[in-house]
Amino acid sequence: MTAGIAAIVGTGLIGRSWALVFARAGWTARLFDAMPGAAENAVRWIDAALVDDVPDGRQRAIIRGRVSVSPSLEHAVSGASHIQENAPETLAMKRSILAEIDRLAAPEAIIASSTSAILPSAFSESLPGRSRVLVAHPVNPPHMVPLVEMLGSPWTSPDVIARATATMSAIGQSPIRVNREIDGFVLNRLQVALVNEAMALVDAGVASASDIDKCLTDGLALRWAFIGPFETMDLNADGGFADYAGKYRGSFERMGRTLGSSRPWTEAAVSAVNAERREKLPLDAIASRQRWRDSQIRSLRKLKT
Repeated sequence: MTAGIAAIVGTGLIGRSWALVFARAGWTARLFDAMPGAAENAVRWIDAALVDDVPDGRQRAIIRGRVSVSPSLEHAVSGASHIQENAPETLAMKRSILAEIDRLAAPEAIIASSTSAILPSAFSESLPGRSRVLVAHPVNPPHMVPLVEMLGSPWTSPDVIARATATMSAIGQSPIRVNREIDGFVLNRLQVALVNEAMALVDAGVASASDIDKCLTDGLALRWAFIGPFETMDLNADGGFADYAGKYRGSFERMGRTLGSSRPWTEAAVSAVNAERREKLPLDAIASRQRWRDSQIRSLRKLKT
């Protein structure tokens, strides 16, 4: 994909990091913020971040040369193929700034919001160009953590979602598709489930906060840094995920009932996960993948030490 112009609208913690992501990938990054001095402060932050991010001074200068401050929103979005909105997390603010962006941007430009909580239908329904509006929710800071959740409203064009997803991959991010609107999207729902249970365990006196943290840093995270929960289960049984589900599904459902918000493992879900895992990894390759997993964990433990 050819690099283009990205308009970064809103230049706080997320916006300035997005600017670095795009510039690092060869894009022109135009910064605009309605608050006086905010975009200039973001550029100073980018200057400092580049020192840590890019050792070579010549390469730093090249990347920095792709970043500029726009005097107006109209200037920022003019000719931009991708517009990343990072306004404060209020519905009224999103509706206001996105209406302006939709009015000023070229018809073919993609308009992506970095919102972490507001559903895209809530701020795009009344926009004339609502079919080219979607959520591209990053993990803070996006120049360090590559995951981006891609979520359209019921009226977002599938082509727009595909193009925006391709852009995220091209600039070095790791996009996932959220197939329908749901409160909290995917990442935060997973995070909330774990954090809420951690708080409940502390409240019940089951374990200390530091020991619960250790369960992640010295336990789950050592595997999850390379493989997610589904691949973890797939590799923890010689017969793959279907074998694992057959052995431990009941235990998970039993423990889940004690959490108060558990849903059973439906046959459809088990079959879907197993089919996806076997497409990615044949059963006869599990042993090899287990050895790879172990080597990655050994490397990570050395790094942590």
